[in-house]
Amino acid sequence: MQRLSATALNGAAQLAAQVPAYDRRALRTGIVHLGIGAFARAHLAAVNEAALHASGDLHWGMVGVSLRQADTRDALAPQDGLYTLALRDADDTGAPRSQLAVIGNLLNVLVAPEDPAAVLALIAAPDTRIVSLTVTEKGYCHDPGTGSLRADHADIVHDLANPDAPRSAIGFIVRGLQARHAAKAGPLTIMSLDNLPSNGHVLRGLVLDFAGRLDADLQQWIAAECRFPCSMVDRIVPRTTDEDRAQISQALGWQDAWPVLGEPFLEWVIEDEFAAGRPQWERGGARFVPDATPFEKLKLRMVNGTHSALAYLGAMAGLATVDQAIAKPALRHYIETLMREEIAPTLPPLPGLDLAAYQARLITRYANPALKHQTRQIAMDGSQKLPQRLLEAIRERLAAGQRITLLALAVAAWLHYLRGVDEAGIAYDIQDPLAAPLHNRVVDAAAMQNEADRVRHLTAFTPVFGSLGQDERFVDAVAVHTASLRNQGVWKTLEAIRG
Repeated sequence: MQRLSATALNGAAQLAAQVPAYDRRALRTGIVHLGIGAFARAHLAAVNEAALHASGDLHWGMVGVSLRQADTRDALAPQDGLYTLALRDADDTGAPRSQLAVIGNLLNVLVAPEDPAAVLALIAAPDTRIVSLTVTEKGYCHDPGTGSLRADHADIVHDLANPDAPRSAIGFIVRGLQARHAAKAGPLTIMSLDNLPSNGHVLRGLVLDFAGRLDADLQQWIAAECRFPCSMVDRIVPRTTDEDRAQISQALGWQDAWPVLGEPFLEWVIEDEFAAGRPQWERGGARFVPDATPFEKLKLRMVNGTHSALAYLGAMAGLATVDQAIAKPALRHYIETLMREEIAPTLPPLPGLDLAAYQARLITRYANPALKHQTRQIAMDGSQKLPQRLLEAIRERLAAGQRITLLALAVAAWLHYLRGVDEAGIAYDIQDPLAAPLHNRVVDAAAMQNEADRVRHLTAFTPVFGSLGQDERFVDAVAVHTASLRNQGVWKTLEAIRG
């Protein structure tokens, strides 16, 4: 089987997929994307592809930047940047189905550690007008409990001392802006697509903090001229497997070394605040708003919060995928009740949104059997995810004197998951940037006799819990569940809550 490439597009009639209808040779690089993983390719690039087709404005080609590894570049370079997006769901009989599209607007992938100067030059290039990011919560080198820059983070320390070879996303952005400012190339829009509350505001604060440590004039220019719109993104994108590669290549008729998967559902809400123009992403399904905050809270709490709760409980019960987990009546009832009784009341007004229909659609999305989204993939990096997905809602409910029984179970499930062994005795690695200090806490807590003392010790970890761990109402609510999960397991714990 021949490799997918520009040659394949010349014989597009042989491709069993939608293909770019614009002239790729005329595309210019308007977007530099840091963290060119599966989500960016299945979400941002997909919307950008639709906008290019609808508008014909070819100033918005994209170059991706891998901040750590060369695997994406190595897979896509022989394919001229082309790859397949497979949107998967099931038909009315439950049979999986897939819709394929070849995405063409990714022009190149740079590997930052190999050539940091090329990345900085690209950010500073006059044609570049947007720098976007999907580097996950841990990629911001910040304290998730406060949102502030961790000046002691090894990458930040390195980037402050090495202007020509940064490592972090923040370092590349600021050093690139520094070169851009010196060249008088004009301001940029810097746009986070990560699951952080007020992600644009957080990113702006981190960039300005870093810039202020270098040059007050640079900091002032960024603050006055550059823009950091907040956004909310939503599409389930599971990890691509070797089986997926084989199936997609077979269906396509050409070998694709790194396709991406996604559900048909897509939502993108962005504040319409750009420094140097933007693509017509609304033509690809994006929604531009003056304030993304209500939509951010909806996504982080209703989608990401329940996703994490489902993943930790499901993984501990030995359920490998989200659809397997939500198919269990006890887990489904818990997630539905969590949404309705403890998350929905914390959400701001969203005019025109049928919240009950939104919740029902979310359950349907979780039940999609074609995605095979791994619970342990969602369980990664819990220390970076819990503050915005669960803990903020808990703080608000405690401040209002409301119960947190179901939210506390989700937190307890994470603490239970940190043991590193599921209920069948199968061990797994804890993949988290704070894995080492968390492990030490778990070991220390296990030696304590009193359950509340165990939880108090774990939730005193301020990088995750801030001051919340000092609230005895929170400690007591979590302790009830950690004891139950350890002594009785997931299913009896869920039965007791339902009881």
